[in-house]
Amino acid sequence: MNNRELVVKIFEFVGSKDNILRATNCMTRLRLKLKDRSVVDLEGLKNIEGVLGIVDDETLQIVVGPGKAAKIAIIANEILGSSDMEVSEDWKDNKKKVKSKHKENSFKRMLKIIGGIFIPLIPAIIAAGIFNGFAGLITNLQSTGSLPSNEVWNLIRLVFSLIGGGFLGYFAIFTGVNAAKQFGATEGLGGMIGAMTIMSQINDISQALGMYNLESPLNSILRSGKGGIIGVILGVWILSKIEKKVRKFVPDVLDLILTPVITLFLTVLLLIFFIMPVSGIFSDVLVKGLDLLVSSDIPVVSVLSGYILSAVFLPMVLLGLHHGLIPIYAVQLEAMGGVSLFPVLAMAGAGQVGAAIAIWIKAKKVGNSRLKNIISGALPAGILGIGEPLIYGVTLPLGKPFITAGLGAGFGGAYIMLRHVLAGAWGPSGIAAIPLMHPESMLDYFIGLVISYIFGFIITALFIKEKEIIDF
Repeated sequence: MNNRELVVKIFEFVGSKDNILRATNCMTRLRLKLKDRSVVDLEGLKNIEGVLGIVDDETLQIVVGPGKAAKIAIIANEILGSSDMEVSEDWKDNKKKVKSKHKENSFKRMLKIIGGIFIPLIPAIIAAGIFNGFAGLITNLQSTGSLPSNEVWNLIRLVFSLIGGGFLGYFAIFTGVNAAKQFGATEGLGGMIGAMTIMSQINDISQALGMYNLESPLNSILRSGKGGIIGVILGVWILSKIEKKVRKFVPDVLDLILTPVITLFLTVLLLIFFIMPVSGIFSDVLVKGLDLLVSSDIPVVSVLSGYILSAVFLPMVLLGLHHGLIPIYAVQLEAMGGVSLFPVLAMAGAGQVGAAIAIWIKAKKVGNSRLKNIISGALPAGILGIGEPLIYGVTLPLGKPFITAGLGAGFGGAYIMLRHVLAGAWGPSGIAAIPLMHPESMLDYFIGLVISYIFGFIITALFIKEKEIIDF
């Protein structure tokens, strides 16, 4: 079945194209916003060749695999006669699998906004992290004499650093623009708020106000970069509120001139005297708390924290709580020059891989060819860090393997935390994340994956009975 035939078949089981309001995609899924959910044949959809799983959430999400999802969405919109495409490179956007819609609470809405800010930036985060990693690797190899320190290699290193710094050096600006989109503010003004938080004039203003610590600049009440990404998001949210209020009383003929000027002036006053200092305190406390876990001299603390974080991460993903971790990644990257949480949490997907291999062997033994085929199709993506087909097609429907996979992943997370593995960015987990690690952490990250594979396999093999596989 080719992609067009697959789309036609999907449309047939969702009540025809007339029942579709919008078709979009993420990394692995075709997302359909429907008029009437009652006419959807979920069982029929699940049995279509090429469909790896179904997530019946706020939008109907049809898992078709990485790369294929974008092509399917293009064809779907051609058939629908729509050019309203919203392509999102989000391979970590897993939501709780439910049979009925649940009302969104304020906390979930906040997490969705956070996801909307950072998910479009993930491709740039990955690219910047990889190029910075290559630049660091060249530097390390040159320092050991493995690479010559000649003009060619120095030029390559500089080009890689240029690409990496082109995004990460101005992360606050990109965050400000995307935050403005989410909060309904003018995007250019949001970018300006992000830019102002990292400009050197902030230090001059801080000194003039007596808020700058010359002996220890990092301990200043106000300094360039104080508050980081959290401060930018809070600042743009306040900007959006002020802009909407100002626009109400400014005459239309003067709106283009007065609204941005008044909005920026009022927001910047709050940014200097309140937002950056307060969010800076919060960021500092957060970083120090994480540092106690990551850099603890007590091995037991590292092992326990790493195990627990890895073991519970996938349930967090199902509940939609994983978006709340993205600002923490960003804060760590700014304050520490690397992200410690991402490598630990990436072990959760590796545990799923080990569990799936154990189930595949049992399925082969009992002659469950359907389950074998599902795992065979989903396993390569899982190894590369795209875990949705394995989660929604195998471990979650079986129930127990979803838990045993997490328990196995915890051992890899414990090792990662014990070895203080750091990443230069975040994105896909699995083998694909190796280039994202700091050069000195790449081997330890790989070892952590192998540990998670092994223990995910062992624990699943011990606790899953063949009868459960036969009945699936």
